Amino acid sequence: MNQPLAGFAPAPVTARMENHGNHMLKVALQTGNDLLARVGSMVAYEGFIQYEPNPPAVRQIARDWATGEGAPLMKCSGDGLLYLADYGADVVVINLNGDGISVNATNLLAFDAHLSWGVERVKGLAKFAGQGLWNTRISGQGWVALTSRGTPIVVDCGGGEDETYVDPDALVAWSPNLKVKGKRSFKAQSLIGRGSGEAYQMAFSGQGIVVVQPSEDSTDRLRVRG
Repeated sequence: MNQPLAGFAPAPVTARMENHGNHMLKVALQTGNDLLARVGSMVAYEGFIQYEPNPPAVRQIARDWATGEGAPLMKCSGDGLLYLADYGADVVVINLNGDGISVNATNLLAFDAHLSWGVERVKGLAKFAGQGLWNTRISGQGWVALTSRGTPIVVDCGGGEDETYVDPDALVAWSPNLKVKGKRSFKAQSLIGRGSGEAYQMAFSGQGIVVVQPSEDSTDRLRVRG
């Protein structure tokens, strides 16, 4: 019985965070190197691992989540291997090397607890649609895991004058140093996205990347917020 299943066994640990297949994250936990992860994402673990929902570090910025762009988090600590998943979504692992990333909260799976993070308003969009768009910005030296509804594409904006346009409901993450602005397109309203009325896009320019999933979020991220 074991032989046909051998190909699905966990591989030796090679990094703090890594994929096990396309849809699962494996995290090597060590005492003193805690992890913040989406509540409910744990599917298995081995070793001695403890979980603390809504830890103090999360409660301090919970007020910013009144915008609807927050994600409930738990602190994972201890020694062992932790496996996380989010309803079969693809998992993307990023090793931040002193830089940062701005993430749609619904696509945030886990990140090292020592990283700097917070919920912030995306500049350039407040006048575009109500109070604009809120994202979770993470920076420092450490690991971040994102989810994508399908295999994502990573677009390198390249620093040129041309802009990269993205349906906001398909947007996963981007480099926070990119310039962002909103665009309306009446002529393309029936061709872009799955909404009705005006077609809204986000335009990115500068040096950095944009991560886009092949599936739109079920909510309109540029709805007017009161």
